Amino acid sequence: MERIPYLGQTILRWQVGASTFLALPEKGARLMHWNVTLGDGSVRDLIHWPEAASLDDFAKIRGGNPILFPFCGRSYDRGEEGFWRADDGQRRPIPIHGIARQGDFRITRLDERGFSAQLVRSEETQASYPYDYEFVVSYRFEPDGLHVELELTNLGTTPIPWTGGHHFYFNLPWTAGLTRKDYFIEVPAARTYRRSETGLLVDGPRLQPRETLDNPALIDTLHTALRGHQFQVVERPSGSRLLFRTGFTNTAAKDAAVVTWTLDDKAPYYCVEPWMGSPNSPETKHGLHHVGPGQTQKFLVSITHG
Repeated sequence: MERIPYLGQTILRWQVGASTFLALPEKGARLMHWNVTLGDGSVRDLIHWPEAASLDDFAKIRGGNPILFPFCGRSYDRGEEGFWRADDGQRRPIPIHGIARQGDFRITRLDERGFSAQLVRSEETQASYPYDYEFVVSYRFEPDGLHVELELTNLGTTPIPWTGGHHFYFNLPWTAGLTRKDYFIEVPAARTYRRSETGLLVDGPRLQPRETLDNPALIDTLHTALRGHQFQVVERPSGSRLLFRTGFTNTAAKDAAVVTWTLDDKAPYYCVEPWMGSPNSPETKHGLHHVGPGQTQKFLVSITHG
């Protein structure tokens, strides 16, 4: 592991076998980039990070893996975006994707295979999420992939709601000369949803178990009622793939979801996002988890390249 100056910050670089990882744990616990050196010496960029002139608006940079906590996507209170209502009946403000991606983190573990970082609670985070808790993001890097764990511990006396997730930006295509139609995604989902303008879940497009990533119906679609705990993105000409596995500790995988999204057909990235549940989960209750007093829950995602 080494430290590298970058746009006025110090980022961390890990070389683990053929894989190289870049991260800035103190800012959103953000993994920024992942590439793999192939047998012929060429480099395959897997996690996208754009050229940036500044890190002043780091949270909004479209790249890496923004952490979504305590809720994924947009939240609503009775149709009004940007708010959520807790079990105590009080309405509170909440940014899109929650408070972690723009939050400050404190490194609690740093070694040759990864890091752990804990969200620093502040007046701003407490205004949106007024609980006594510890939220920790942990990465472990492997020669052919990574493991990332979201861990929420309830230090208080009442249950804490949450629906955490990830917003991985993947380079696509990851091989020069190919296009999105050369890649397909396989998600074992029995249902798809979209989010309405008032935050409700409405039926999504009818999709096949295997869809090429040039299909516009995939964009902003929530895949749920998952059969199993793994899914994959495959490059058709070479057979290379990204295999995803998910796991839960002290809570059920019921209503877990995968979101597929990209900005438009010219964007150099495609987002494949494992979520614990659905957007606006405090209101829809779809995929909303509760951590009891003194308890800890974890959401694990592993990605393997092969």
